[in-house]
Amino acid sequence: MSTDDFYRTSESKTSGPGYDKVAYDDGATAAFQAPHDEVYPEERKPAREPHEWHFGADLALFVLRVTLGALILAHGLQKVFGLMGGPGIGGFAEFLGTQGFQQTTLLAWVTGCTELGAGALLILGLFTPAAAAGVLGVMANAIWIKVEPREFVGAVELEVLYAAAAFALLFAGAGKISLDRNTPWFRRAPAFGFVFLLIAAGLSVVTLVVLR
Repeated sequence: MSTDDFYRTSESKTSGPGYDKVAYDDGATAAFQAPHDEVYPEERKPAREPHEWHFGADLALFVLRVTLGALILAHGLQKVFGLMGGPGIGGFAEFLGTQGFQQTTLLAWVTGCTELGAGALLILGLFTPAAAAGVLGVMANAIWIKVEPREFVGAVELEVLYAAAAFALLFAGAGKISLDRNTPWFRRAPAFGFVFLLIAAGLSVVTLVVLR
């Protein structure tokens, strides 16, 4: 049998009346599909939703920020203007002198104005990383000069609470109930918090080393 006769015979067997197309001919060959694609087709894969602050977190940050800001602002009013039984600039400068500081009048003004500015900014929720870092720097110096190791919590529990609240706001941000909500430091609070933490630490060390 020639080659042409073989192909003609094979064609007649697969196309003649005795050939069962239903049983043997399933049409075009389907492309192989991996089991993973069958179980998790592309259109059914769950999309990861972006993280969003919920109302409870925003409300908590608002309460924490305004409370800390109001208290720090009150301390600034005591130091700068002598309000609410405060010492005023003269009295605070004299206190700094008893703690071994130099340039006490300048340092009193810097501390008082830092508390006034940081307190007001925290209440508004504006430039929160800078404001929180300012509070943290002032509290770090206050803890250093006031701590008494033999007392309960070193007799600086109030300053530690202020510092902890400032640290939390430094890295968590101001929350959506603030003027910072559309700023880069609101969207990337941890990164900006780390930068301002380094700034606060550096200024605190300079104050304790150079001016004391």
